[in-house]
Amino acid sequence: MRTTLDVVSALILENGTVLAAQRGHGAFAGKWEFPGGKIEPGEAPEAALVREIREELDADIEIDGLYRIVEHDYEDFRLRMRCYRTRLASPTFSLLEHRSAFWADAEDLGGLDWVEADIDLVEQMKRDGLVR
Repeated sequence: MRTTLDVVSALILENGTVLAAQRGHGAFAGKWEFPGGKIEPGEAPEAALVREIREELDADIEIDGLYRIVEHDYEDFRLRMRCYRTRLASPTFSLLEHRSAFWADAEDLGGLDWVEADIDLVEQMKRDGLVR
C-alpha cells in the first residue's frame, strides 16, 4: 500500500498570469510546479499554505479559496494536493527554494516541463480562464 502525501499548492494569480516556479532540488529538480509543500500533522491546509509560501518565497499571500484537489500516483507514493487560488499580499518575493520563477500566461504554461501531478491542473486552469 502506498503512502499518501498531503500537500498544498498556491496558484498565485495576477492579471491573467500565474507564478510558475522551477524546483531547485530533490527528485524533481528542474521541473516546474506551483509553490507549496507538505501539511504538517495537526496543521490546517490553509495555515500550511501560508507557512510554505513564507518559507519558499519569503512572501505573504491572500487565499481566495480552494480551486481543486489533485490526486496523482507516483511510483512510490500517492499525492493529494489541495490547490488554492491566491494572490501576493505585497508585490515582492524572493526565491529561497526554487531555481527560477516567472509570471506565466496560458501560452507559457504549455511550454514548461511540469511535475506530473500539475499537468492536468495546468490544462484545467487554461480551460477555466484562470490564465489567459
